[in-house]
Amino acid sequence: MIVFSIILALLAILGAPLFAVIAASAMIGFQSQETDLMIMALEVQSIASMPFLAAIPLFTFAGYLLSESNAPKRLVRLTGAMMGWMPGGLALVCLAACAFFTAFTGASGVTIIALGAILYPALKQDGYSDKFNLGLVTSAGSLGLLFAPSLPLILYGVIAEVPIDDLFLAGILPGLLMLVMLSGYSLWMNRGIRKPLSSFSIREVGAALRESIWELPLPIVVLGGIYSGFFAVSEAAAVTALYVLIIEVLVLREIPMRELPRIMRSSMVLVGGILIILGVSVASTSYMIDADIPQRLFEIVASMISSQTTFLILLLIFLLILGAILDIFSAIVLVVPLILPIAAGYGINEVHLGIVFLAAMQLGYLTPPVGLNLFIASYRFEKPIMQVYSATFPFLIILMLSVILITFLPQLSLLFLSG
Repeated sequence: MIVFSIILALLAILGAPLFAVIAASAMIGFQSQETDLMIMALEVQSIASMPFLAAIPLFTFAGYLLSESNAPKRLVRLTGAMMGWMPGGLALVCLAACAFFTAFTGASGVTIIALGAILYPALKQDGYSDKFNLGLVTSAGSLGLLFAPSLPLILYGVIAEVPIDDLFLAGILPGLLMLVMLSGYSLWMNRGIRKPLSSFSIREVGAALRESIWELPLPIVVLGGIYSGFFAVSEAAAVTALYVLIIEVLVLREIPMRELPRIMRSSMVLVGGILIILGVSVASTSYMIDADIPQRLFEIVASMISSQTTFLILLLIFLLILGAILDIFSAIVLVVPLILPIAAGYGINEVHLGIVFLAAMQLGYLTPPVGLNLFIASYRFEKPIMQVYSATFPFLIILMLSVILITFLPQLSLLFLSG
């Protein structure tokens, strides 16, 4: 068993597909227990009965449609008209636009590619330093993962069997904290850059609102529909996907019909990869529960760690390391089933744990050596990777401080759930 585990670990390091490694580990585990391997097929099939599963492809498709349209330009124009005149206002525009866009696309890399081409030259034109611009756009790309209808939030809810609408509520204040802290730093760094008040134009705000009139209802449809009880999460996803499809293809006609197959294929490649990993991870989780692995891990951890505070500190260190070497989707399906029962043993709420997990993993997009945003920004803006590291470091520190606050102030996550 140990030999097989070492072989699988080496295969994973050498780049073997993650789903294959997870599936092989589950099969070896079931075989060692003399369990019929047909259980693997049944466990994989069981994901089809998960009530929120349909939300994943539907929200993903809607996000890809938005990224292919002119919605990013309209979003930047609207936020620019409303906040661009303030001291450091364009930096706030960048943060707000990226957070909104990442929440709907679920992919920070898409945000950097879609909005970076608009925001990066605009920041430079307004007098912001090149280093600040590079760090801001790269860091802002990961914002929004705590806001509905973020794909990692949904996936955590599926894996942890936590109500997704609770996670949507729990992510609001922690997500806003990250935005506020980055906004404060951006305003302080650029306090000397200020447009005259006359540059604020009611006419421009009105024009930007009229131009964005079709996209503005989206947050209301998603959040209002879910929290009013009018929609379930999967129904809100279906309405969102249909609405975006009609608006971008038939009303605004920014996406030709002939492009739909390509966009569907691109979005479903991402979804397909997630669902394959999700299916085999369910089987792997089933084996671990049967083998009492989480309970054994808790006993080992409890023998070394006595307090909740110490556990949270070590958990944060572990998640920061994990985020640097593993993407957020793989980390959710691999690690969450293991740490959930351990955290529960220390009295940590499962919803709060989810927000801490995702907030910490969000830093992985900016953490060397595997930080995805760092490489995307390096490629997109044609900058040396070390220059990107240097530019993002102050933003990484600010975000790390916000994650610490989110971890040790559970009220931020649970305030809206107290009722």
